[in-house]
Amino acid sequence: MNQSEAVKEKSESNDVILGEAYLNLPNSLTILRILLIPVFVWLFSEPSPDRALAAGLVFACAAFTDFLDGYLARKSGQITNLGKLLDPVADKLLVASGLILLVQFQRVAVWLAIVMIARELLVTGARAVAAKEGFVVPADSLGKFKVIGQIGGILCLILQGVWVQSEAVMSAIGTGLLYIALFFSIFSGWRYLMQIFKKISPQYW
Repeated sequence: MNQSEAVKEKSESNDVILGEAYLNLPNSLTILRILLIPVFVWLFSEPSPDRALAAGLVFACAAFTDFLDGYLARKSGQITNLGKLLDPVADKLLVASGLILLVQFQRVAVWLAIVMIARELLVTGARAVAAKEGFVVPADSLGKFKVIGQIGGILCLILQGVWVQSEAVMSAIGTGLLYIALFFSIFSGWRYLMQIFKKISPQYW
């Protein structure tokens, strides 16, 4: 095989790998989650009981794909760079869209939404810097509790107006879960930043 044929074969191989990265099931679920976000926003832009219920179902389905795509990627060994890039972006867009709409309808305090969204942006930026420096920062176990609290809290607050008799209960549960998520959000964010700073600037620690 001459050099030009080897280069061509390598190029074709890269194309196949890239195609697999785009087409495998975990990445398809991540892309589906991103596509569901504008559907959720449109449905919940007018929080009547029927539309809030539909928005809650869409939000729940989108959140479930977050669990499912990660599980399938690990089980099948289909962890790709595309998935590593898109998955956290999809998560943050879903949570941020929910928080912003809930602030608009005065179901979440403005400051709480700002702190949560700012934390995500700060940690994402710091991890990007670490990746550029060649450091991989593993996921924090506390982040799982943060995500559960965020998803559960947002979902309860989306649905709080669907059933009048349980509106106060749903509001209390949703708000409580978001405060729990806020605690884990700040604490896990601090741990992320400390890990990153220690790796980038070990001479200061």
